Formats: sequence, C-alpha cells, structure tokens
Amino acid sequence: MHDHRQDLKSSAERLADIFIVLQRSFVLNLSKELVRGRLSFPQFLLLSFLAQEPEPLTMSEVARRMKHTTAAATGLVDRLEKLSLIFRKQGPKDRRKVMVVISEKGHAMVQEIRQDMIQNLLRLMEHLDDTERATWLRIYEKIFPHCNQ
Repeated sequence: MHDHRQDLKSSAERLADIFIVLQRSFVLNLSKELVRGRLSFPQFLLLSFLAQEPEPLTMSEVARRMKHTTAAATGLVDRLEKLSLIFRKQGPKDRRKVMVVISEKGHAMVQEIRQDMIQNLLRLMEHLDDTERATWLRIYEKIFPHCNQ
C-alpha cells in the first residue's frame, strides 16, 4: 500500500533542496546592489514594503511587517537612512511618533532591483514552454496567499 504522507514528505524534501538553490539564484543574485553588499536582503525587503505603502509607516508598523523586534527594525531603518534610501519624520498628529518614509533614491533602488529580478526570471523562463510557464505562475498564485501567515 502506497503511503500518501511519505510521498508528501519526499516531495517536500525535494522542494527544500530546490528552494535552497532557488534562494541563491533569486536572493543572492537578485541584483548588483545586493551582490556588492551595498544593500542586505532584509534592507531590500523593508524598502519594498515601504515602496508599496501609500502612507508612511510608524516604527512599530515597520517592526510588525518585518516580523522583527522594534530594536532590530530600528537598526535596519538606521542603516537605510545612512544610505539616504529612507528618512524619518514626525507624525502629523502626534509629534512623538516617528514615521518612516521611502526617499526617491529608495524608490529608484527598489525599481532597479525589481528589474534585475525580472531579468533573472526571464532567463529561467526561457527553459520552459508556454504551458509550463502558465503552470508555474498558476501554482505560485495559488500558494502566494499562504506565504504571509
């Protein structure tokens, strides 16, 4: 009798091995900026969060989105501020609140890295036919809602 759970575990183990290599391809080779060490992946994640937000975030919102402590988020914000990719400003209603805002330079950096990601994906997609590309996208779209849990 075939054990369905063993098949699932075997598939998960193979996917784990593949993800390790994909992480290197997608994350470490994401962009010239990341490769040169000018920007860490957590810094890029924070920048991309800020780039998608219509309003500035408080430090506690930054920490929550990044799933970090406030102290760790503050360290990230400090480093990005030194690079002029973000800036802090006082809250409009409560001047004690510190708001984190992405700068134009930060927006440009996110766009540059995103374009590098797209180029990397295009190189990978060349190895797939139309049906495989559509299936890959459909699978990722299906699991995407479960990634932020």
